[in-house]
Amino acid sequence: MNDWSSVFYYTLQGAAMLLSALGLWFSLIMPGVNPWSKRFFLSFFGVLMLCCYAAIVEIALLNNGISGLIYRFSLFMTSLLMSLPLVMLTAYLLHASGEHINSSPLFTVVLSLWVFMIILMAGTLFNDRFYMIGPDMEFLRKPLYPLLILPLCVIMVLNLAGTIKRRARLSRKVYLSFLVAIVPMTAALFIHILIDVFAFIDISLALSALSMYGLILSDQIERNQRYQQEIAHQRASIMVLQMRPHFIYNTMTSIYCLCNQDPQKARQVVLDFTTYLRKNFTAIASAEPIPFSAELEHVRAYLAVEKAQYEDSLFVEYDTPHTMFRVPPLTLQPIVENAVKHGRDPYAGPFHIFIRTRKTDSASEITVSDNGSGYDPADDSVPHIALNNIRQRLEMMCGGKLTITPNDGGGTVVTVTIPDSAAV
Repeated sequence: MNDWSSVFYYTLQGAAMLLSALGLWFSLIMPGVNPWSKRFFLSFFGVLMLCCYAAIVEIALLNNGISGLIYRFSLFMTSLLMSLPLVMLTAYLLHASGEHINSSPLFTVVLSLWVFMIILMAGTLFNDRFYMIGPDMEFLRKPLYPLLILPLCVIMVLNLAGTIKRRARLSRKVYLSFLVAIVPMTAALFIHILIDVFAFIDISLALSALSMYGLILSDQIERNQRYQQEIAHQRASIMVLQMRPHFIYNTMTSIYCLCNQDPQKARQVVLDFTTYLRKNFTAIASAEPIPFSAELEHVRAYLAVEKAQYEDSLFVEYDTPHTMFRVPPLTLQPIVENAVKHGRDPYAGPFHIFIRTRKTDSASEITVSDNGSGYDPADDSVPHIALNNIRQRLEMMCGGKLTITPNDGGGTVVTVTIPDSAAV
């Protein structure tokens, strides 16, 4: 090998080794990857690094004039390590499709082809029918050399066909990740039948593996986010199902008393209470953010029912000119209910709630303030757990945030911020 070609191959192998090292590093530190995939990619990139190292040793042997059995064994190890990821791709495809490796005809055929290739490579250790080393230490192909590459080409074609056949069982990103991993490598192998592209095969493997890893990681993170959103939605459902029994009892008692004292008001309370219940149970079926106007209607219905019970001690003021944005269901209503339930002191005078909205440069803002008993951030009681649940749902469903601060002169201020990216 001349100096120029040696530098070229060393550079390509070094690049492939660097890409493999990056893959190992990302596999170790990245969150959101399930244990099976983590072990797979650690093994996959580990094999690629060993393959690059074996290729560098192989080039070094040629450059130092070592062309006997030692060089042939080095080439055998390089081929073995280079071919192993192709079989691993088949295993991962079957795992992602929900199939068992042991009972898969695809894996049986791929494994048989790989073993056949290894047997052929073992035969090259002791004869020159496949390749030989020329007098100037150059690698010379023989007519049987393509036979060594053909099993690998067939394996990749089977992997490609198997991926296309199983596309309905794969998510779009996982399906694309397999295509990214398989197609360039398949092309490199078919080219290698005609000309030597050892280093490019290693580069193709490393780049394909990194692309595949990135797509699969992204897919798994999205699945984890959807799972967390489902949990948040279930928590919202539980909040609905855990409506305060005494609130329902008191409302029904108030309606009963009003039927004789003020039938018109009794009918209005029934209507408000029905709206409140309907909004509560509609929230269970909603997995996406809803218009703020719908949430505000829910709050008005709830407070109208509460005012029927505490007419002389509960006062509400609305200042909501900005309503053109969306919020997770059961965001504002539980905040207001929490304020009424835990902030109102019957012995401390009238309880005032102020509900305001405004548009900032980059977000929509809701403020609920009161003049109640205040908020202790260190308190881990049930009302504050409820506010933490709302905070978590805001973050997961729309990237929003909830902050709680003391109100000047007493009471609490709860601020909800919805970024413009999720507001419409």
